[in-house]
Amino acid sequence: MKWILSLLLILLAALQYRLWVGDGSYAEMARLEAAIERQRAENDKMRERNRVLAVEVRELKNGLDAIEERARLEMGMIKEGEAFYMLVEPEQEAR
Repeated sequence: MKWILSLLLILLAALQYRLWVGDGSYAEMARLEAAIERQRAENDKMRERNRVLAVEVRELKNGLDAIEERARLEMGMIKEGEAFYMLVEPEQEAR
């Protein structure tokens, strides 16, 4: 009878170990749920980035306004007959 009780206690300890520490434990489940949430946030950010890029591609394919805006902003291009003015602020003395 004593050996059955000992065997049951050992079995209970082994099952408790697996429940709290082993594969499929509560700690591992919490870690995996946190990783899933981080991945969902990253996916949402990438989905929004892709949406913005798709809109930009569509604008570049369909109209010259987007191409002109990009040339002006990124390359500093101007139209013929326009004057380019660059305002330079004076340097402040280091104190």
